[in-house]
Amino acid sequence: MAQGQCNCGAVAFEIDASLSDVFVCHCSICWKYTGSNGIAVVLSDKAVFRWLRGEDQIAHWKKPDADWESWFCRICGSPLPGPNDEARMFVPAGLLTGGDEALRVAHHIWVGSKAGWDEIGDAGKRHAEAFRA
Repeated sequence: MAQGQCNCGAVAFEIDASLSDVFVCHCSICWKYTGSNGIAVVLSDKAVFRWLRGEDQIAHWKKPDADWESWFCRICGSPLPGPNDEARMFVPAGLLTGGDEALRVAHHIWVGSKAGWDEIGDAGKRHAEAFRA
């Protein structure tokens, strides 16, 4: 089981499953969203994901004219989990506070649009665009 929360602790969740693969998105939208080289996420089946508190503190933004959305804490601004597809949630890996010992970067996606200063230094597979697990 893994648990996680935003920076201020207002929003918390748990995942009743083992987690392993981390996906790092290097698209220009994600690096602008985080102010860094992108965002690292894990994928969780929706059936094993549960909010513990703070759902009323979740804000949402959709980028106009793009297939990109974000969910974040309206108090501290931390990025939060959101729907990845019909069956899964994406969970920002940095929010996890337990159950993350086995996490390893498995895939780097949208490497074709990464920032020029972004240097990838691990063994994760690199994909020029999206990769569907």
